[in-house]
Amino acid sequence: MSFFSTFAIYFIIWWITLFVVLPLGVRTQAEENEVVPGTVESAPARFRALRVVLLTTVIAAVVHFGWYVLSVKLGYDIDAIPRFAPKFY
Repeated sequence: MSFFSTFAIYFIIWWITLFVVLPLGVRTQAEENEVVPGTVESAPARFRALRVVLLTTVIAAVVHFGWYVLSVKLGYDIDAIPRFAPKFY
């Protein structure tokens, strides 16, 4: 598998992981009792972008490593999943 393909898969995993990590540990302005005029109460009180990016990168790297070992090194791919429906060729 080429480097570009491996990086593209990591990039996809990173974006999916970003949307999982974004709501973790977020406190809203309503919870902090510090609602800024002109914003909704459900907006984050303090957005920690560096924390989100670092956590996303670490989790995505672990998931990507697992995928890489299973798929590239051990040879498991989509055909290794058992099918319960008959194949139609």
